[in-house]
Amino acid sequence: MNFQKLSAPSLKELFVSELENKILSGELAIGSRLPSERELAASMQVSRAVVNSGISEMEKKGFLVVKPRIGTFVEDYRKNGTLDTLVSIMKYNGGNIGKKEVKAILEMRVVLVGLAGKLAIESCSDEELATLLPLLEKCKKATDNDEVVNCTFHLYHELAYLCGNSLLPLFFMSFRDLVTKLWTRFVIKYGIDALIDSDIQFVDRILTRDYDGLMNLISANTQESIDGSRPIYD
Repeated sequence: MNFQKLSAPSLKELFVSELENKILSGELAIGSRLPSERELAASMQVSRAVVNSGISEMEKKGFLVVKPRIGTFVEDYRKNGTLDTLVSIMKYNGGNIGKKEVKAILEMRVVLVGLAGKLAIESCSDEELATLLPLLEKCKKATDNDEVVNCTFHLYHELAYLCGNSLLPLFFMSFRDLVTKLWTRFVIKYGIDALIDSDIQFVDRILTRDYDGLMNLISANTQESIDGSRPIYD
């Protein structure tokens, strides 16, 4: 049995995590000004280098904005954030994100999967589409939550690769952490077989080139996961 090496978070990671929690909880409101780097360093008992690099990282994530000679302010991260901002929101409070964020992620997934399916159905040969079958078999044989979720992701990622749009696989990879977290929650609540059944229906629509059926399936599954019979978040 192999175990992963354990490592403690760095001071910068702890600093970033502390500020993110204060911002996402509302303790640090959007538009509020942060204390100076010197004050933050003294208050949190870290070096100014840690504070400076942490603020720089949070600015890249869209949580902060640094105005030279004026100060550092909490940015409107929902308007000006990045994918990294969304990942932080997903991780906040143990991953218990709100229904609004879940809905947004799932709606984006409908767009991306729908486009990949449309392009693959229109342009791929039967032999190319058949390469999805071995991946589906791996999904069927999965025995734990992580395995079935990872197999499902590879199934969808392969479709994105097959469709011929060079950017779609990159988009799928960018959203991997977000989507797999939601699938994991789905599997925990409704079981491995529920996700496998969805995978089977998904591949069937692709192989039979049933685009309308594919979109109906994706839309129905999305609606069920938001506020239907199988919501991911209560």
